Amino acid sequence: MPPQIHQSSLPILNPLLRFSPPSSPDNLKHQRESKITMPKFTVRKLIPLLIFVLSSLSVLRLLRISLKSSSSSASRPFSSITFRSSPAESSQHIRATNASQSVLTEKELKLLLDTVTRRSPCNVLVFGFTPQYLMLSSINTRGITVILEDEPAKITTLRDEVNPNNTRIYGLKYHQMEVKNAYKLLRHARANPACAPNVNNLRQGSPECKLKLRDLPQEVDKIKWDVIVVDGPRGDDLEAPGRMGSIYTAAVLARKGRSNSTTDVLVHDVHRTAEKWLSWEFLCQENQVSAKGNFWKFRVKGQLNATSFCSPETFNVE
Repeated sequence: MPPQIHQSSLPILNPLLRFSPPSSPDNLKHQRESKITMPKFTVRKLIPLLIFVLSSLSVLRLLRISLKSSSSSASRPFSSITFRSSPAESSQHIRATNASQSVLTEKELKLLLDTVTRRSPCNVLVFGFTPQYLMLSSINTRGITVILEDEPAKITTLRDEVNPNNTRIYGLKYHQMEVKNAYKLLRHARANPACAPNVNNLRQGSPECKLKLRDLPQEVDKIKWDVIVVDGPRGDDLEAPGRMGSIYTAAVLARKGRSNSTTDVLVHDVHRTAEKWLSWEFLCQENQVSAKGNFWKFRVKGQLNATSFCSPETFNVE
């Protein structure tokens, strides 16, 4: 029989038990450092920081812009800026010094320029002045362009800017033609035979028609006009000299000539009551051929012996 061995004399071995070497000082230090964690940033803590950063960037940008503008102003003094190198630049200068005058929009200006271009060389008559009308002299080089203006400052500007070879400028006063009297003048013209369209001479006709312009230049009455533009005088308030006389005169001049001749009449600022009423009354809705913005275009046939401006079926302001 084999000898019996007591279990107490044998060492107990546990396979799951593992022995590690004793920790050195460096290992203990490494373990302590690995337990250190970074602080956590919450959304509330980040918002003030973002606001501070964005505010700082905005301040720096404003400082940069102000420095650039000041340096550019210093390098270009105001006295060196001129507006006389070209008609376009001159027009901008005039517009800036007289903001009250009417200005044609891009579509309105195109309507006018296309009309003159198709008929050039032709005779163009303009009531009132805006810098944009300087272009007419360039387009209508072999024709005649006459501008009638009632403000002396604009007349001086015109004489300095336009080509005198084909453009004439005349001063014209509008007597007792205030906008507030537009409806009274309209009723007066309807009831007065002296205001009929077959007037032979606008300058020397009967003074009974209050819509006749007293100071109309002789040249204006003698020429057969191909294009007439009504953009003056001012009509932007009740005390201003309205365009009743200029619209009436344009209607009479357009009907002078043979029946096979036509005149294109363009009226600006038709959104205003006086311009709209007088255009319907004397140029007639039946003759309207185009409209762009506040610019109406009428094509009027010559009628030497006409006793009325519009046909009986045409609507009139009552």
